[in-house]
Amino acid sequence: MHLAGHDFKMSRANALSVAGWRPLFEQAAARADAVQPGLRDFLKAELDFLESGVWPKSLPDGVIHADLFPDNVFFLGNALSGVIDFTFACHDILAYDIAICLNAWCFEADHAFNVTKARAFLSAYARARKLSDEEQDALPLLARGAAIRFLLTRLVDWLNVPPGALVKPKDPLEYVRKLRFHQSVKSVRDYGVDAGLVA
Repeated sequence: MHLAGHDFKMSRANALSVAGWRPLFEQAAARADAVQPGLRDFLKAELDFLESGVWPKSLPDGVIHADLFPDNVFFLGNALSGVIDFTFACHDILAYDIAICLNAWCFEADHAFNVTKARAFLSAYARARKLSDEEQDALPLLARGAAIRFLLTRLVDWLNVPPGALVKPKDPLEYVRKLRFHQSVKSVRDYGVDAGLVA
């Protein structure tokens, strides 16, 4: 998809990138500790860090899906047969889409990181489009950003379930655990891939 969209002329900014996270936090901050004690300060510290100028500004960009979770992908046997729900599709850093996928596809039900899945995903992606050194270096940071993006949108939804809602909100604390993992990552090697395999 990243390759196919490289000459797509239309563009839409990602409303749920760095500039969009603080407003979400402000919606949820007053009640965040009711979901988990200390959650407000945890989120504030991470946002302060991500807003401090560390977010990459010159990585390859283009059209990204921005919500490529397993429930938005269809397979026939082992073959990809369809991708749906382009609601959040936008123009942003291509490796940010990869980071979203690491969060969505490479953790188990108990929220443990599955390095085998990550290695398979990153290696397969690199066969279509190799990651630059700069993209590799930024991947842990991008994964942190992806984790807080979904943590915050889930938290806002969790705290604002309308009476009689038929849709059950998703647990935001799943992404607290994922974010803590990404905070501990030092390089792409911690995702199971030697730098030489994706460079």
